[in-house]
Amino acid sequence: MLTKDITITQLHSAEEHINELTELLIQVVEGGASIGFLPPLDRSVAIEYWQNVLKQDVILFIAKLNNQIVGTVQLHSSSSQNGAHRMEIAKLMTHPNYRNKGIAKMLMNHAEERAKQEGKTLLILDTRKGDPSNLLYSSIGFIEAGQIPNFARSSDGQLHTTVFYYKILK
Repeated sequence: MLTKDITITQLHSAEEHINELTELLIQVVEGGASIGFLPPLDRSVAIEYWQNVLKQDVILFIAKLNNQIVGTVQLHSSSSQNGAHRMEIAKLMTHPNYRNKGIAKMLMNHAEERAKQEGKTLLILDTRKGDPSNLLYSSIGFIEAGQIPNFARSSDGQLHTTVFYYKILK
């Protein structure tokens, strides 16, 4: 697989792809990703999530390989008046079978370009300390802003530190 074989597009409705998106979310959560859900993730919970994710302030991008969704990322606009200049990166997912192939980086670059097109000057995100995503975010120019211990619970009940990152867009 080459990254040139990956296409990134914006979804305006999740309905057409609800089964693929649901399976992706389940696989990513089962693979240990800290994206707000705990394994085992019930299919009905995953479907409900995708049915409700696309709101006026959310932009959803998908990565496809051979007409199959292999990753997603979201951009969330700030709802506060004093935050109109920023967006938050949320739910960056790459299917476990397609990790370490540059898909997440492509999704992040695409999200950053869209934020710039929207006139935004700041991106923010958070992730679990120690996850491979920390290396990705640092490698593409995100700066660690701080950490909060005991922020997210895992399926075994253990509490994990979350790292907050930001990137000033030029």
